[in-house]
Amino acid sequence: MTDAPEERPRPADLWRRRGVRGLTIARDVSVRGWRWWARTWDRLVAALQDEAPVGAGAGPSPPGPLIEQRDAPRLIAVPARGYVYAFYVRATFAWSSPASLRAEVLSWYVQYFQPNAIQRLTRLAADAARDLPPHRAGDLEVALQRALADEPEWRYQRGDVLITCRPDAAVRLDERIMPALQPHVDRMVKLEYQFDEQLRRATYAEELSRRWTTILGEHLDADADQEVADARQHLLDAQREAARWIGELLHLRATKS
Repeated sequence: MTDAPEERPRPADLWRRRGVRGLTIARDVSVRGWRWWARTWDRLVAALQDEAPVGAGAGPSPPGPLIEQRDAPRLIAVPARGYVYAFYVRATFAWSSPASLRAEVLSWYVQYFQPNAIQRLTRLAADAARDLPPHRAGDLEVALQRALADEPEWRYQRGDVLITCRPDAAVRLDERIMPALQPHVDRMVKLEYQFDEQLRRATYAEELSRRWTTILGEHLDADADQEVADARQHLLDAQREAARWIGELLHLRATKS
């Protein structure tokens, strides 16, 4: 006698079993993953909002608008007088926006507008350098800083978005002119050292004479020795001479600077 074939489950029972199994698995996964989601949810939301994650170790958000600082990709070369040598300008731009922009959005606008800012700074530097001899890099830097101070903030707009830029510049000499300038610079350094030494001596002489004059003056009376009076007068003369020496040195430095 053969066993009766095992009765196959009906399709409705089969789908019911699969549904229960799927719900059980989902419940187990949810229970195991709940703590992980609780820990990372705030971090995920903060990342989507381009903010720092909220947590015990996170500091307060910096006040004010977001600022992105960019250097020009290369030194800006502008010709000096005679168009043989050049000055080289290192340019830095601080970009920001009055609107609250995400970092990647601000970076996109910076990438878009920075060529315009570089071109504008190049024109300013070229205009200031055109009449300067090639060894006057300091004068060009002063002229550029003065021009930038007259309009410290440049504005660029695309659609409804306004971007502001604060440029800064430093000037370098053409390296080809350095060997020609080296002897002159060495001589100026030597003269500056000699001037400082002379000024130090004159200041010391004036201070010493003044102190001794004060001391002798305290002991000078009607019965004082004539030698004391003569010594005091000699020191007064030395003090005046030292003061004149100091004045001449300072005037000489002012005329040569």
